[in-house]
Amino acid sequence: MSELRQDPTTREWVIIAPERASRPQQEPKTQHAKELPDWDASCPFCLGNESQTPAEVFRIPASSEDSTWDVRVVPNRFPALTPEEDMTRREEGRFARKMGGFGEHEVIIESPSHNTSMALMTYQQVEKVLTTYQQRYNTLKANPQFRFITIFKNYGWASGTSLIHPHSQLVATPIITPYYHRRFDVAHDYHADMGECLYCELLAEELEKKERIVAETEGFVVFHPYASRMPYETWIIPKEHSASFGLFPNSRFPELATVLKDILFCLYVKLDNPAFNIIIDTSTTVDEDDPYYHWHIRITPRLTTIAGFEIGSGIYISLALPENTAKFMRECCYSLAKEGDICLMPPV
Repeated sequence: MSELRQDPTTREWVIIAPERASRPQQEPKTQHAKELPDWDASCPFCLGNESQTPAEVFRIPASSEDSTWDVRVVPNRFPALTPEEDMTRREEGRFARKMGGFGEHEVIIESPSHNTSMALMTYQQVEKVLTTYQQRYNTLKANPQFRFITIFKNYGWASGTSLIHPHSQLVATPIITPYYHRRFDVAHDYHADMGECLYCELLAEELEKKERIVAETEGFVVFHPYASRMPYETWIIPKEHSASFGLFPNSRFPELATVLKDILFCLYVKLDNPAFNIIIDTSTTVDEDDPYYHWHIRITPRLTTIAGFEIGSGIYISLALPENTAKFMRECCYSLAKEGDICLMPPV
């Protein structure tokens, strides 16, 4: 039987229809990292090909030599937005408003290795990527014209990526999208009504029920949200309230790197290396100290295609109950931890 579930953080409705997973369809093609070379002469992100990218704006050098690097950040060669554009708003009639494509679009090259996905990186390398995310976020937020900064990762062709080499992106914009306005408004209204953070309350309830919890560490909880928009949608949320990723203590990054890498490794092993998107959900740059929002990481495996109904209605259809997918992931974490492949151990 299918269900309509409402997302408490957006008030949007989602259809959970597990029976649709039985529809006949061709198996998706996946490509494991081991099938790729460690270095590609044509890849602009590979070590030694630095001249193929714009001048870097940040790097974490390799521990052995300053001339090599572990993480690089460069402006996107084909940016969606650029800092040279005029951000003055102009009206062309009553219903046509526009402004120049002002903003910043950067690429975070996560590793010199062409074929080492985040699921297969060392914990230390993932920590360096997280450190880079925060460093670039805090650098760009110093520009008061940037209202919102989106950090995201596309992995696999179905996710929207155009290059195989492991990388993430960052886009700083002078506007806040209606989607995030809705998330912030819902969180703000809840705080005004209840005097508490919606996400802290949601986290407490998930921990009490336990049925959608995947894993729990000292500082983080991994769970599948009640109204998951896609099968195996996974949230990693800090227990400590913090609205902004930029203000989160980087002393917690080693623990966060372990959680993130191990969850991605479970997906890699058990779901046959699926395409996915990672989003850092965080506050606006001007409301970093607000009491109502709570930053978190959202992972959405791309096991299904967004089709006509989703586009036409705005309602997502998920083919799996989050209670079942969370149970599967708990068992995955437990088995891989027992085998010594990961450090993350799910709750008993």
